[in-house]
Amino acid sequence: MTATLLLWLGGCATGGQSGGQPEGKHATVPVPSQYQAWFADGLSPKIDWDSVNRAQGAIEAGNYAEAIERLESAMAWGNNPPAYYEMAKLYENGQGVERNTREAARLYSKAISQPSSIRGHASLNLAKLFREGDGVERNDVLAYHLLRQAVDEQVDRDAKLMLADLLVTGGDNVNADPELAAKLYQQAAEQGHTRPLLELAKGYQPGGWLTEDPARANTYAQHYANAMAEQAAKGDVDAMRDLARLYAEDGLLGHQPERQLRWLLHAAEAGDPAAIRDAGRALLTSNDPQRGLDLLKRAANNGDIEAMALLGKALLGEGNVRPDPIRAEQWLQTAVSEGSAEAMTTLGRAYLDSESLLPTNPQRGIALLEQAAQQDDALALAALGEVYLSGEHIPTQPLLAIDYLQRGHELGHPYATAQLGSVYLEGRGISSDPVRAVDLLQQAADQGQTSAMRELGEAYLEGEVLAYEPTQAEALLQKAVEAGDITAMTVLGEAYLDGPLLEQHPSQGLALLEEAARQGDSYAMVVLGRAYREGKGVPQDLAESQFWLERADQAGHPSAREALTRTQREQGARGDIRALAEAAEDGDTAAMADLGRAYLEGAGVERNPEQARIWLERAHREGHAGASASLGRLYLEGPNPAQAVDYLEAAVADGHAGARADLGEILLEGRLTAANPERGLTLLQQAAANGHEGAKLTLGEAYLTGEHVERNVEQGLDYLVGAAEAGNPHAAHLLGQAYQEGNGVPQDAEQAERWFTQASEAGNLSSRASLGRALLRGEGAIAQDIERGHQLLRDAAEQGDASAQATLGREYLRGEILEPNRQQGADYLFQAATQGHSSARLALAEAYLSANGLESANREQALLWLDDVIQGESQLALQTLRQLLTDDSAVKAASEVAVASPGS
Repeated sequence: MTATLLLWLGGCATGGQSGGQPEGKHATVPVPSQYQAWFADGLSPKIDWDSVNRAQGAIEAGNYAEAIERLESAMAWGNNPPAYYEMAKLYENGQGVERNTREAARLYSKAISQPSSIRGHASLNLAKLFREGDGVERNDVLAYHLLRQAVDEQVDRDAKLMLADLLVTGGDNVNADPELAAKLYQQAAEQGHTRPLLELAKGYQPGGWLTEDPARANTYAQHYANAMAEQAAKGDVDAMRDLARLYAEDGLLGHQPERQLRWLLHAAEAGDPAAIRDAGRALLTSNDPQRGLDLLKRAANNGDIEAMALLGKALLGEGNVRPDPIRAEQWLQTAVSEGSAEAMTTLGRAYLDSESLLPTNPQRGIALLEQAAQQDDALALAALGEVYLSGEHIPTQPLLAIDYLQRGHELGHPYATAQLGSVYLEGRGISSDPVRAVDLLQQAADQGQTSAMRELGEAYLEGEVLAYEPTQAEALLQKAVEAGDITAMTVLGEAYLDGPLLEQHPSQGLALLEEAARQGDSYAMVVLGRAYREGKGVPQDLAESQFWLERADQAGHPSAREALTRTQREQGARGDIRALAEAAEDGDTAAMADLGRAYLEGAGVERNPEQARIWLERAHREGHAGASASLGRLYLEGPNPAQAVDYLEAAVADGHAGARADLGEILLEGRLTAANPERGLTLLQQAAANGHEGAKLTLGEAYLTGEHVERNVEQGLDYLVGAAEAGNPHAAHLLGQAYQEGNGVPQDAEQAERWFTQASEAGNLSSRASLGRALLRGEGAIAQDIERGHQLLRDAAEQGDASAQATLGREYLRGEILEPNRQQGADYLFQAATQGHSSARLALAEAYLSANGLESANREQALLWLDDVIQGESQLALQTLRQLLTDDSAVKAASEVAVASPGS
């Protein structure tokens, strides 16, 4: 052995004592004693080279019988290692005899039992047989020592290369030594071998067996490519194929489709069957798919079963090929008949896929997948797992599905691994096992399975089965997005837009959702539609919401129609009756009810009780409780109010709180139907318990006054306070009146003013007028505050409150509390009378009678005169009244009416 190699092997010398060779640091068990003679030193025997040389000449001439005769003769004399070696090669190669590697191994072992010039070559050949287990039991320890011996004998064939191969990862009882393997590869490369360049490139690439060094990996790969290019130029088809592999998607020189295709086509033109097929496959996704089809047909017609399967798959619409389902099925059936598991899987999945170009045939599809699974086709196993989990074509059988998925996972198929992880995550058919689930999903994600990245990311995002890990969730989902997973775009986009779990990034969320929608994800369209309707992460835009939800509906998303209807209803609430009508016409019950109420209230459309009735009736027939309640209220105001009870009863039966309140009030008061105070109270109490303010108000007023029920002031106050605190201004007004007048409670100025103020601030003008009147006159519990009372009355009057107008009119005419002002008094009285205020009308009539000396005249005639005045030109009416009220007797009469009407 050379000094350099001794240094490489770290002192594992091949020389030794008569007892045999030292084991060295790589082999962990000693060479068995029966083999130690193979490695022992000694003197080389005297060899009959003449017989060996003559035998070699006969072999070169193809005269194997003569060669065998000469070699057997030489072996019979013994002590002739070259003769054993040459005969072993004949048996190994099957030249002149039937190939028999067992006999070859026996003869090689005899050739190395004594030192000779062929010991290294025989050791190398025998090492190959032990490494491969060809004719002998596989034995890495013996192969290791035989290879070391071949290297020591300076065999320049591929001894160093084979020893390096063994030391890259080690073997049974042989330790790995990547550093030494690299040195051996380098030495082999310097001896002119090209494969070591490839192995070194693999070693230095990420995930390789050496310390990662992408630059060195690329250098070695490029040297290998240069060597292969030289061989390819000489017509070496294997070199052409090696070059194509270097430029493949997972190639050492990076994916370069044009170069890959160029070398595949060179190999195909040279007639290489596999290259014809692979070039055809590569062309399918190029701008010349027809040429790809032609090459695949050529290969298929030559009997290439894999080409048949590829051709069938392509004609189903893969790549840039125009689909031809009839021919696709024919080619796939032919490949199936030839035993192609790939064709079985492709055809089986096509028969199960409702979107496939072939007629659905679940029974045949499952049978084909089962047939492929028997050949351990991993994709077929994954597909069968999916079939038995989904229950789409046959009843679910989780345990059987898990068995298939486990087999697919063990064969390394990432989709089977991903599905198995999902099963353990969700606990489908088995107990949930989050730890196992994460392990499986992470394995699948590491293999590039985007569904696993997405599902694992979603699980971390939801924080239910797995702990909430937003950073991990975001990283996994982002990785899936980068791999082109559309669903992951939608999941991450929705999380960014709403931000309930991830930090909000509305612009990123919007971009992801729009891209997913552009690529056809209907749920992304739904998410966008909802976001624009609710203004989540984007400005509220009902037109944009309608646009996305209509697209989602056209794409067939099951929740799109309901979401679109909600948007249309929202548009209707904003005055877009056209959108609301579209939803109602499409049959949405809630939209029918909303449209009916819009017509009933004149909201966004001209009030039309008949149209309201039509739409509310349609919604009522569909069981919409709110529509039934609205119909009840409609009929309460119509010519046949008794009919309202039936609709209210229907709404009550469906649990509508408002209808309970309305019907309870009717039954309590005995309006439209026989009084039933007990049921009325029950219905009102039920509605009040559900938070209905109107019911609380009715009950509060009833109990406070004792009208229709036994008086219970405390209970009445409880109901009124509850309604007032919930924001009902009328309840607050009633409480203010109660404390102002001492109605069932002691008079309390503070409480009266508190509740009047609350009602007034909530927009109740009657409360503002009542408080203003009390302050102006100092009535009831409230002390007089003329300035504040005057201001409150003026505020209420300016906002159209007739009672405030009437009060101010009279007080200006009386001139006792306020400075007399007949013109303003006349204006306010006229405004109140115009709104139908009874005491204001009476005051004007009395003034008219008194001014004309007709105090005893018929008041009805005076009021008729007043109607004529009010219905005329307002300016003329005011001028007439002002002239009228210059008469002292008329003013006195109007003031007396004011005194007699304290509520005005």
